[in-house]
Amino acid sequence: MFSGSAHPELAAEICADLGEPLRPVRLRRFANDCLEAQLQSNCRERDVFLIQPLCPPVQEHLVELLLMLDAARGASAARVTAVIPHYAYARSDKKDMPRVSIGGRMVADLLVTAGANRVLTMTLHSPQVHGFFSVPVDHLHALSELASHFRGQDLSNTVVVSPDLGNAKQAAAFARRLGLPVAFGAKQRISDQEVTIASIIGDVAGRDVIVLDDEIARGTTILELLDRLRERDARSVRVACTHGLFAGDALKRIESAPEVTEVVTTNTVPIPSHLLGGKLEVISLAPALAEAIRRIHEGESVSVLFGPD
Repeated sequence: MFSGSAHPELAAEICADLGEPLRPVRLRRFANDCLEAQLQSNCRERDVFLIQPLCPPVQEHLVELLLMLDAARGASAARVTAVIPHYAYARSDKKDMPRVSIGGRMVADLLVTAGANRVLTMTLHSPQVHGFFSVPVDHLHALSELASHFRGQDLSNTVVVSPDLGNAKQAAAFARRLGLPVAFGAKQRISDQEVTIASIIGDVAGRDVIVLDDEIARGTTILELLDRLRERDARSVRVACTHGLFAGDALKRIESAPEVTEVVTTNTVPIPSHLLGGKLEVISLAPALAEAIRRIHEGESVSVLFGPD
């Protein structure tokens, strides 16, 4: 088990759960700004796991992961699994303008070329990115952990709302776990900084709402959805997501909405200490990732971790 610099705290939690040591990695930066990665434990004929979410600075952490993959392959590892709790380039899944790259596929090719024999990831922004990889991919989700958080609360007048139809399947599966109805936003993305939600399909008037999204970065989608929910007289809002990136003042703007009572995310990416507290609740996915790693190592089924949808 090795970790890059992206999220050593999560890697340490995973290793503690498995009862395995986190092996040291030496990362050096040369005068010309090039990086070098050295895995400082024997990898020969070992089952190697490299833990590195692609969180900001994404390009820096991606190159670290590529170098570690190459180092493990060059050290004659029996198998190398890239554990990528957050695969940032999953947003780039199609050619939506002329002459643009499909980054999700290109980065998948880079990871395999560098030496990844298998990939373990969590809640891809676009499910079709799974098919970009030419090696096995174990694609986990955090629905069980998020549902467990809300299950102990009063949900008698609650509806689950997805900000867009693209997340409808996940929202419906989440709602089934809690025995709740589901509603959807009719969203159109204009740019990285601007979205519009024309309407909400479903009844939210006078009800408590749990908004489920896969990722919150700038928060533009959630803030737009809060405006529509306010117009439809929703009573209160709890916001849940798997990847809490919270760029800029996104979290502050969401928390400042009076109807928002809670923001729930997971630790697939590191949460800065100054954001902790207030309305934010962070759920650890280390146990789920540790169990998936154990099953991969032992040759057991990983699909049983999903449970019924």
